[in-house]
Amino acid sequence: MHYVRPKKSLGQHFLTDLSTASRIADTVDACPDFPILEVGPGTGVLTQFLLKKGRLLRVVELDHESVDYLRQHFPQFADEDIIPDDFLKMHLERTFGGPFVLTGNYPYNISSQIFLRVVEHRELIPCCTGMIQKEVAERLAAKPGSKAFGILTALVQPWYDVEYLFTVEPDVFNPPPKVRSAVIRMMRNSRAQLGCDEVLYKRLVKTVFNQRRKMLRGTLRGLLQQMNNERGLQIDHGELLSAPMLTRRPEQLSVEDFIVLTNQVAAAYA
Repeated sequence: MHYVRPKKSLGQHFLTDLSTASRIADTVDACPDFPILEVGPGTGVLTQFLLKKGRLLRVVELDHESVDYLRQHFPQFADEDIIPDDFLKMHLERTFGGPFVLTGNYPYNISSQIFLRVVEHRELIPCCTGMIQKEVAERLAAKPGSKAFGILTALVQPWYDVEYLFTVEPDVFNPPPKVRSAVIRMMRNSRAQLGCDEVLYKRLVKTVFNQRRKMLRGTLRGLLQQMNNERGLQIDHGELLSAPMLTRRPEQLSVEDFIVLTNQVAAAYA
């Protein structure tokens, strides 16, 4: 087999430009002491440069045509180094038996899910790099006050410092995507604990950003009413809802602000 057909159902856009592939491979140099897992290698355009790093490299690929291609064209891989699986479902703890760097030209239709899984396994993944659609990269790296600041920002940035490295144009892919792309690097920060109830934090973040045009006071009032109903309570949250911070919209808050707000909501039910 000498050709792998890009499949729309898998969100495949194969990188064809060697210079871009080399630049992406170099992003893993920030964590030189760990093995590398590449997601969605396709025909190995990025893989060939990662192999030159001289580190243990494994690749996970869902497309059976790509798996066959990689086995034929990369004989230096041992059988266990090419993993025919879905990254979102595989047992990451078993991949290397310890921490590793994650990288890849990620399938654009599941990129957000990939980064949320990285957060779930944050103690296993000290560094995550790779290429995604530009819009998602901007969300990951957004600062408070930016229109790009959203759910993904607030769920990833408590645990990772995110760098937007460079933009990639559509004409270096087969087939060219309809959007521009970008390369990012996420480095695990020093935070060990979120500092609030993590489940409540996620719920609050998702609630307010699902109505991001509203002031926080309005969306928080709805959430508190839901929580009252769930607990069979009739707590008056007038004091909490009068806080000046709640006159803002969600993208105007920082991660630390959301932690404070989560603790205030939790305290109302303590």
